[in-house]
Formats: sequence, C-alpha cells, structure tokens
Amino acid sequence: MLSSVLVWFRRDLRDDDNTALDEALRRAQRVHCMFIFDREILDALPDPADRRVEFIRESLVELDSSLRARGGSLIVLHDFAADAIPRLACELGVAAVFTNRDYEPAAKKRDAAVEERLRSSGIAFEAFKDQAVFDGLEILTQSGRPHTIFTPYKKAWLKRLAEEELPARTIAGSGRLAGAPQATGIPTLATIGFTATNLAELGITPGMSGATQLVEDFRSRIHRYHQQRDFPGIKGVSYLSAHLRFGTISIRRLISLALEVGALRGEEGPATWLSELIWRDFYFMILDHFPHVTEHAFKPEFDALAWECGTPADALFAAWCNGETGYPLVDAAMKQLNRTGYMHNRLRMVTASFLTKDLGIDWRRGEACFAAHLTDFDLSANNGGWQWAASTGCDAQPYFRIFNPVTQSQRFDPQGRFIRRYLPELAHVPDKFIHAPWLMSSAEQAACGVCIGRDFPEPIVAHDEARKRALQRYSTVKRLPAQESPRG
Repeated sequence: MLSSVLVWFRRDLRDDDNTALDEALRRAQRVHCMFIFDREILDALPDPADRRVEFIRESLVELDSSLRARGGSLIVLHDFAADAIPRLACELGVAAVFTNRDYEPAAKKRDAAVEERLRSSGIAFEAFKDQAVFDGLEILTQSGRPHTIFTPYKKAWLKRLAEEELPARTIAGSGRLAGAPQATGIPTLATIGFTATNLAELGITPGMSGATQLVEDFRSRIHRYHQQRDFPGIKGVSYLSAHLRFGTISIRRLISLALEVGALRGEEGPATWLSELIWRDFYFMILDHFPHVTEHAFKPEFDALAWECGTPADALFAAWCNGETGYPLVDAAMKQLNRTGYMHNRLRMVTASFLTKDLGIDWRRGEACFAAHLTDFDLSANNGGWQWAASTGCDAQPYFRIFNPVTQSQRFDPQGRFIRRYLPELAHVPDKFIHAPWLMSSAEQAACGVCIGRDFPEPIVAHDEARKRALQRYSTVKRLPAQESPRG
C-alpha cells in the first residue's frame, strides 16, 4: 500500500469511472488531485477567446466541487507541466504520480520527461489506459502488427470485447482523498490570460453534468441514429464529442450504453453509433503506432502530391476558411465552425473534400484550421478525418472519389434548413436553387432578395473542372490513369 499518490488529471475531467483515480484510491492511503493549465500548450494558442479553455475551466469547477463533497479538492496550477508536476510531487511528498495515458506525440514526450525527473527524485510514475477501450498491443493483426484498415480492426475489437468484461470502474478503494494544502481554488480565465466565449450562448454545459444531460437526451434518439446522423439540419447525433475529448464522461459508459440498447443485437442505430466509437479507438491506435501522420501522409507516396500554393491558393484558402466559396453547404458549414466551434461530421467530410480535391490545397492547412476552431479538437480524429478525405491516410477513401458539393447538399440538406440557418442571405431562395443559387436568373435573384456576386459569392471554382484537375494530380502520384468514378 502506497502512503500517498498524486493524481494528475488531463483529458479525464471527472471523478466517476476514472482509471487513474480509481487505481490511486485502491492502492494508496492518501490521494491528492491536481490539474495543470500547461503553458506549453496554452501559450501557443493565438486567440484568448478559446472555447476549449473555457470548457476546461468550467469542467474543473464541477470536478473540484465533486471532489470536495467527498473530502478532497483539486490543486490547479498554471505552469509548465514538465517543471511543475515533479516540483509539486516533491512538495507533497507522494510516493507516485498516477495519470491516464495520452497518445499524442507531444504528450508522450512530455510524460517521458516528467517520468524521468520524478524517477530522479525517487517518485514513481504510472499511466493507465482510460480514454481508449483497447490500446497498445491489445488489437493486432494475425501477423502481430497494428491494423491499418478499419473493418478488420473493428472485427478484432468486437471479438476482444466479447471475450472480456467491459470494466465500468467505480471508486471502491480504501484510500482517502486529500484536501489541497492551501485553498487555491480554480483560477479565473483572466488569471491565465484568456477571456470568456459564447459557450453559454450556444447552450453548451461543460463538465460531468453537461455530459450526463446529453447522454440522457441521446438515449431517446439513439435508435434513429443510423437514419439521421448524416443530416445537419436535424438533431440526429449525440453532440458528446467535446465531452469525450475532455473526458467529462468515460468511453466505457458510452460503450455500455450502446450495448445496453442493442448494439450487438441487430439494433441499427446503436450498432452504427458503436462503430463510430470504435473509429475513435482506431484513430488513437494509428496516432500511437504511426506518429509520422502528424506531419506526413500515412501513405508516404502521397507526400509527393503537388498541392496548389502561392498567392492564388492563399486567396482560395481564405475564402474557404471564411465560408465564401459560393457553395452554400460548404459555406454554411464553415460559418457554423467559426461561430460555434462545432461542425457536423458529414460536413467535416464535405468541407475537407472541397478543400483538398476541388481547391487542391494541402490537407495540413485544413487540419490546422479545424484544430484552431473546433471545441472538440482531438489530434487523432482530426488528423485521421483529414487524411481520409484527402485520400492520403490509412483506410482512406479512394483518391478518385470526390464529393460533389451540390449533390451532397441536395442529399443531406434537401430543404436547405441547415444552409438557411447559417446563411440568412439565402433565406428566401427557393428549395430548387438553394444548393446552387448561381443558377437563378437575375429576375429570380431579385425576387428572393439576393444578388449572386454581391450578397453571396459566385462559386470560386467550377466543380467539374476542379474534379478533373484533382484526378490528374492524384493519378500522377499513383501512376495510374485518371479514371472516372460515380460522383459523390
């Protein structure tokens, strides 16, 4: 039995079903809890009004309150983790620091540095599996290698799940939570150099209670998930991505929900949602085993792609970022991202395909844009999604599959409900033109109060011509004929 342990919270902002906390209470007599606003990360953020920082801060308030109700509290620092964690561990005189595993290359490097400094002071460091259901070498191919194709990975993942009981951890140890050595409290946003955002205006409730509310709401809709998840104009998805990102609810609770409502009994909605959760594990695994994907294409040959560059490409990229491409679904999606920090998953695919295939711009530029704006930004999923859309990643869409932004709009926002929500200038455009308003005559534009080229931009690229250029760009790398395929 250890005398005392320091639990370092990171992307697991809950005291329920938390592996590191559970292990500490089971194995130590006294458990200190802490979180650090790591300056290595925060100092690099360009905008002081960052929704993620506010989401974290408000989640910490609830976590601290929950810990205090059970006799403990949360020590919160604003410092460089590599320095502050070993220093605090020494000040508290703990025998070990427990935390939950992170798969990002920078986090792994940081953790290695912290572990080395702790070891030099005679303090142990242990990291546990928590944000993934399976990780490391738990899911391998028959030849003992990491999977790079999702479908066989999913089959192996489900087989392993059937063989093991999904651990739903509860705090059942004999250890006691320790109060903070001094009443530090949770720092204000201003104290750490940030400002409030529009989280409250958007109706987003951070913390464990916010996650619980969303789970209960989704429970009543999960059986329709497979039918509604691709339509941004309706309430079809769980909206839990930010809570999963910051760990205000555990992945095990969500897997348990999917199983409880029939994911393995032929219920399509729960089964489809479970598949999406497995994708999350898959991308964690890819990032963990193939860290080169953060800077390079998963498939090395695609690093040779000749992306558009220079001033014309910069202008096209700016138009895409600002939602000014002239394609209503693409522009509405980018407006949603800029105003809310969220984008519907179907639209992430559409906008990514448009940037890489229609505009011929490097996927890394789009990935960075999403990373700067998404409240639920997760390096593994963001990188995986962008490389999928750009056809450079593992198990990516074929390079010759290119989404048509008009037909995608017609299929997934048929009445233009989503488009009109974020592009009010198109509010009175008839349904038959809402997906391609440039096809209206001058008289038709005047009748609905919009002038294309003045109130709403003309398309910055002709899709059919852009598609041919994309096929040529990719076929040059693949050394294959620029073949045709059914249009998306």
